[in-house]
Amino acid sequence: MLETLTQGFTAARERLSGVRELAEDNVADALRDVRMSLLEADVDLSVVRDFLDRVKERALGEKVDTRVRDALGRMVRVTPGQHFVKACHDELVALMGPVDSALHRERGVTSIMLVGLQGVGKTTVAGKLARHLQKNGRRPLLVAADVYRPAAVHQLQTLGAQLGVPVHAGVEGDAPAAICAAAAQRAKASGLDAIVYDTAGRLAIDDELMRELEEITAATQPANTLLVCDALMGRDAVTVAKGFAHRLALDGLVLTKLDGDARGGAALAVKAVTGVPIKFLGTGETLERLEEFRPEGLASRILGMGDIVGLVKDFEEHVDEREAERDAARLLKGQFGLDDLLKQLKMVQKLGPLRDVVAKLPMFGQLADEVEDSQMVRVESLIGSMTPEERKRPELIDKSRARRIARGSGRRSSEVRELVSRFEQMREMMSGLGAPGGLLSKIPGMGRLAGAGGVDPSALLGGGGEGRRAVAKRRSQQRDKRKQARKSRKKNRRR
Repeated sequence: MLETLTQGFTAARERLSGVRELAEDNVADALRDVRMSLLEADVDLSVVRDFLDRVKERALGEKVDTRVRDALGRMVRVTPGQHFVKACHDELVALMGPVDSALHRERGVTSIMLVGLQGVGKTTVAGKLARHLQKNGRRPLLVAADVYRPAAVHQLQTLGAQLGVPVHAGVEGDAPAAICAAAAQRAKASGLDAIVYDTAGRLAIDDELMRELEEITAATQPANTLLVCDALMGRDAVTVAKGFAHRLALDGLVLTKLDGDARGGAALAVKAVTGVPIKFLGTGETLERLEEFRPEGLASRILGMGDIVGLVKDFEEHVDEREAERDAARLLKGQFGLDDLLKQLKMVQKLGPLRDVVAKLPMFGQLADEVEDSQMVRVESLIGSMTPEERKRPELIDKSRARRIARGSGRRSSEVRELVSRFEQMREMMSGLGAPGGLLSKIPGMGRLAGAGGVDPSALLGGGGEGRRAVAKRRSQQRDKRKQARKSRKKNRRR
């Protein structure tokens, strides 16, 4: 996700590693890398210029305290490169924020009208918003106001059935505004306190579409009007947002398919150009995959620093805190079997694709491209072919048992032995960390951190040192490509 942006900021940070002070020349070189990545990411030129000017002013114009206290109260030294990264982070947050993801209520009802072009995912977002409202204790009603697209009503009814949410649809010939007005009356009569209107789209903005949306607005007075945009549209998403904002009072934007967007121009530029804030991000197809937009989290991920706050929120939604604490206590005593690992793997899978989870980990986000969900499947199949006793005591697995497990899982004996070896190393290491006087006992608050997540499955999925070498190699290749591209452009200009 947003690899193009991350590559530019990473190159800038590496360029400043080892410099003793920030000066006009080395900051200009770093900003050149950032400029190229922003333009390649399809960010508007005026936005790029303003952003770079503000970063330069922060980097060169602020007095920096080179010695600060970290989270553990220790004095640490801040390098010029870290100061530059901090300037980039703060300006990215300012560019995309501030954002209030809270949904407004009118007379006790949270009403949301979704608008946007055809094919951007409005109906799926309607289902995701209904799920979001459910998790916040609301009783939503879905409204099928798209009377033009074939199967639109059926799709919404299918999503409603999955969620246990009622769906209001009109009869043939009903106007969208009339359907929405009737839905509002139904919600009031049924004691439902949230409504999501799924409106029709077009291939392009036209007067007919905007008049229809204005009629629905007049008939229902929605408390929230959210524009749904496809992140893959790049700069066109900003143009679409400007077109809708010209005719409708937009309260926010839902950016879909961000997990498939390597550029990220829409995420960075839409607030700056239109004034319409991003409220939610759609990062997958399942109904759980809707995130409240946090500029700080996305800025950290763009800079390759992960998003630990977002990851903790994911854990809070899917992890039983008491059960996690019990698992962590057993883990730190070395009382942990492969059954426990399998449970942890399934818990991580609830958080979404493994690649997305790793991308939110500080210091590991840049390894996300090396992680594949197939690795999780491989480990699950190996553990599933073991007997209960083998899962409890992996040391029982000899060559004969390894061959049987490999046949049952369709894998190789070497993969079985590798898994067992990695698991034993992890169990021994964690036992040592949790022992009296161990490393964890010396870190304030570490007990709570251990309780939040249990085992780190990535330690058993392979790709550690190899992954880092692959990333380093890929970065080197990317730098060479950028240098070659710059040389080519200079030659063309001379001609």
